[in-house]
Amino acid sequence: MRKLIEKGLMFGNLVPVTAPALVARYNRALKHLTGRETTLSDFHIDISGYSPEIGAELEDQLYLNHAGVNRQFILLTMEQRHAPLLEAQFSTSRDILRQFFDANERELFALTAQDAVAGELVNSVYSVAEPARLLGIRTVRVEADTTGEVVANAAELGRKIDAFKTQADAWYDDVLIADMIGLAKRTGDVIRNPVSLAQMEFAQDSFWTAHFGGLYVLRDVSAPAVLTAGAPVEMPLDTYPLSDSTLIAAYLQETGLVEPIVQARGIDAAAILQQKMDFIMVSFAAERGEDITRVDRRALRALARRFAGKMEEPFASAYEGLAALHRWSSQGGRWPQITSEHPAYFYAMRAADTPQRDLVNRLLAELAPLDVRQLFICHKELFYRHYADWPEAKQAFVVEFLAREYQVDKAGARAALFGHEPEMAEPPAQPKLAETGPWSGVPNAEDDLISRVGPWGAVRRRN
Repeated sequence: MRKLIEKGLMFGNLVPVTAPALVARYNRALKHLTGRETTLSDFHIDISGYSPEIGAELEDQLYLNHAGVNRQFILLTMEQRHAPLLEAQFSTSRDILRQFFDANERELFALTAQDAVAGELVNSVYSVAEPARLLGIRTVRVEADTTGEVVANAAELGRKIDAFKTQADAWYDDVLIADMIGLAKRTGDVIRNPVSLAQMEFAQDSFWTAHFGGLYVLRDVSAPAVLTAGAPVEMPLDTYPLSDSTLIAAYLQETGLVEPIVQARGIDAAAILQQKMDFIMVSFAAERGEDITRVDRRALRALARRFAGKMEEPFASAYEGLAALHRWSSQGGRWPQITSEHPAYFYAMRAADTPQRDLVNRLLAELAPLDVRQLFICHKELFYRHYADWPEAKQAFVVEFLAREYQVDKAGARAALFGHEPEMAEPPAQPKLAETGPWSGVPNAEDDLISRVGPWGAVRRRN
């Protein structure tokens, strides 16, 4: 993993904690949450305050995430808002923390100037010993305060101030006055400088979890289900294994969660397909022991010519299917007959513009792992696992590619690959397709078949 770390592709954007005052604050918060402390004088933390160095020291990578649920967090600085989330057990955790930062920016800036803010992402499930318990997670509530409980004390002081203003003879209540003075010493002037954090609760209808080998829980769709990457699990919802490509394709089509890349608006479909083909070619060449340390467009074309018709599975079919689709997209070649069982099928799909878009792109990255760019962007946990088993030549190529093509413009790369343009007020008229020529074999546009069932025809469920 050294190459990844050196290029900032792993543990990138972690926040260094080196000042003795910040280390002391972190230890107070850590003891407050877990009863443990670190002896390290410097370390790095992610958006939640998790430190891989402290995890190694304590021999517990889940020291802030006991049993992988109800993740705890420690906020030392607003710089953490841009950090990644390591050891993620749920796909929604980082987004929740980021929204908490954004909604409480001014308050957190003031609070972390003097103390650490410690908190927890609370749901009603404290153990997931059985898969079905995951469905008990319906909402996640953010609870947070400083280790000195400034927020709670400020709320209590506010209530006492209200009582002092409204109760008769409050001027003569020595106990009330003494309590107000004591709280004010710890909170400051809450009238001029209110101290509070927004009460935030997030629905958890659809999410990915690392538990049980990886599960995709989809509940806010037309056909709620659980998609399983690991061993079969018992759930009160329909469960579909990712190993059954036809079943998964039928489900994604039925729920409208995916669309073909060639039909997507506002993207260069041909360029995206070509890049996916390049990744497959590089993977095959690396497995053959070829030198791919400096692969440019010219070298990739040479590899394609050299291995034309000689590629082996699982690379050959995926490459040839994408190549046929690329020819159709860029040159109007023969319409490719690609079914859901074809190895190229999921490489040629992307998430539709739905609330579940990011989750579906994560799923597609798992179903099409040779597309190393999408795998890195959408499913880093799986990317790191695959990376460890790649030949060294492929590791070097992927690291250089991501550092050169993705790191320099992350937002632009995401927009180019996954962005969606808004629909036009009136869709343009669909052209009638000729019965002969480059469009031969494609159904007439009057039937609008492509729009209804996708470019490769209907996908049927297995009985």
